[in-house]
Amino acid sequence: MRYNEHMKPIEMRPSGKFAVLLFGMLAAAIFYCAATPSPALAQGPGAMLVGVEKVHSVPMTQTVPIVGRLVSLRMGDISARIAGPVESVEVEVGDRVGKGQVIARLDAEILHAELQLAQSALDEAGAEMKTWAAEAQVAMTELKRQEKLRRSTAFSQARFEDAQKRTGVAHARVERARANIGIKRATLHRKQIDVDYAVLRAPYAGVVIRRYTEAGAYAVKGAPIVRMMDERAFEVEAAVPYKRLGGLPIGREVAFKLDDGTTHSAIVRAILPSENPLTRTRTVRFVPRFANTRRLLADSQSVVVAVPVGDERRVLTVHKDAILKRPSGDMVIVVVNGTAQPRPIRVGEAVGGRFEIVSGLKQGEIVVIRGNERLQSGMKLRIDKGSS
Repeated sequence: MRYNEHMKPIEMRPSGKFAVLLFGMLAAAIFYCAATPSPALAQGPGAMLVGVEKVHSVPMTQTVPIVGRLVSLRMGDISARIAGPVESVEVEVGDRVGKGQVIARLDAEILHAELQLAQSALDEAGAEMKTWAAEAQVAMTELKRQEKLRRSTAFSQARFEDAQKRTGVAHARVERARANIGIKRATLHRKQIDVDYAVLRAPYAGVVIRRYTEAGAYAVKGAPIVRMMDERAFEVEAAVPYKRLGGLPIGREVAFKLDDGTTHSAIVRAILPSENPLTRTRTVRFVPRFANTRRLLADSQSVVVAVPVGDERRVLTVHKDAILKRPSGDMVIVVVNGTAQPRPIRVGEAVGGRFEIVSGLKQGEIVVIRGNERLQSGMKLRIDKGSS
């Protein structure tokens, strides 16, 4: 304390800069004391709030994605069955046609003329048969008359034998005429088929995806007229590695995704007994079950098939957040009598957002899935009612 000449104390005031520094240090000290809990509070008996769940088993079918494609079951060229000029093509590319709908017509003028000629030939053969049938009747009448004269003096063995021969010849001519009628009838039927084939009809319902010819062109027998595809008849085809075929017995149901992200199911129908030597894969055919039959599908459209690695099995699992990675290995925090008990485990395959537990846990045990990072052995726990 300093005094003036009158022996009165002199008030000591800090300078401006020193005052600012002093007040700043004081404020920092007060903030630190307020923010730092006392050791008694930090290590107090309060329980830690955690989220938990029970260890339970789930069906596990591990799958691997295999890229496949849709294969049309009915797609091909509709060809001319006879030769002839193309009169008209009555469909365009992209047209949907029904079974039996007219696709194209060939000029059938000559065919109709040949049909009439065949009909006339059949009529002629019928008339010829009637003539020979009448001749056979005359021969039979003469033969019967000669037989009646056998016991009379007017009987002649020579005439009788001649009558037998004439009857035999007449019957042979009748049989020949009958056979000729069969030939002419078959010819007529063949010509009628040609006339019918002059009109090309769709063998199944589908979409026209290509036209090969136009009106005025000449189509030889077997020449393609249009190309069609049934857009409702598909199978799924995938090249599956040989080691994955064990999970695909005939009749097994699998899932597959279209390129639009929708998921559908399919049944294994066949595994082709031919292996690609470059990829060591075999072709597997699946019968699809589309969830939406109105979906627009296309031949060779890409799909992803979830091929099972093996048979379905039930495994113990925990949520992925329950697993703690430690230098010594994986572990979980098990709730035992309301306290935290660390336990080492051995983890298997992933099952969605969960992991298979090979060893270390039992069905029904409770593990911590939230708030487990800072837990120590023996710490008291308070279970979040929102967890299971």
